Amino acid sequence: MMKTLVLDVKNLKKHFPLKGGKGIVRAVDDVSFQVYEGETFGIVGESGCGKSTLGRLILRLIKADHGEVVLDGIPVLSLSPGNLRKARKKMQMVFQDAMASLDARQKIGRIIAEPLKVHGIGTKGERLDTVRHLLKTVGLNPEAMDRYPHEFSGGQRQRICIARAIALNPRLVVADEPVSALDVSIQSQVLNLLVDLREKLSLSYVFISHDLAVVEHICTRIGVMYLAKLSKLPTLSIYTPIQRILILRHCCLPFPVRIHITGTKKGLFFREIFPIRPMYPQDAVSTRDAPI
Repeated sequence: MMKTLVLDVKNLKKHFPLKGGKGIVRAVDDVSFQVYEGETFGIVGESGCGKSTLGRLILRLIKADHGEVVLDGIPVLSLSPGNLRKARKKMQMVFQDAMASLDARQKIGRIIAEPLKVHGIGTKGERLDTVRHLLKTVGLNPEAMDRYPHEFSGGQRQRICIARAIALNPRLVVADEPVSALDVSIQSQVLNLLVDLREKLSLSYVFISHDLAVVEHICTRIGVMYLAKLSKLPTLSIYTPIQRILILRHCCLPFPVRIHITGTKKGLFFREIFPIRPMYPQDAVSTRDAPI
């Protein structure tokens, strides 16, 4: 059965100039990947590697320098402002800091209804009914629509953000570390909610995180981001705990490396880690025939 392609990112680049014109920062450099219907594509990597910038480029919250982003056959980066607003119905985002992404002066009923109002969907009464339904969907009491964001816990605020994101029935949701600021017990609740919504609404996610356990729980495929570049991998479930550590270490070493793992009758062996372009002799990091 052929999978339906939802998002196609090709050769995406974004460079930021340094003050005084002394150089550039390569935030995202020649990144390409695809996301299919009902799939969660995870992006993992250390802080500052360009994960959040990539998420914002996909939704055109930041203007890209080069590349293509195609959502359901629509070239997002070349749309006019009017057509871009229409296309935003198909792509939404859940931000890391829920409180900062909610207007503290508005009640959550108005916050969740705002996307519906902007796109002219339904009457005022119909929008209120939709808000009540969305609150039930994310596990909140509909009566809470008359309360302000500061009256909720961190996990509840993130549920409100998820309700706002799915209000327009989008095809793609970019989740930028949505559970990193939550307690472990609350993390599992929010992750299970995201999984349930993916199944019910046929959503596709780009899930950004630095936590391998979280990524393994929710993601169908993953990509490791390091120094603005992306390496695609299968799901982490096929790797042993030691291999997962090596994968993350690959994106945390101060130089590009290649990890070589071989298999024998006695099991898998971690052969070596070595720089692709070594700068100094001491850069070589090698541990031969270390059993996994």
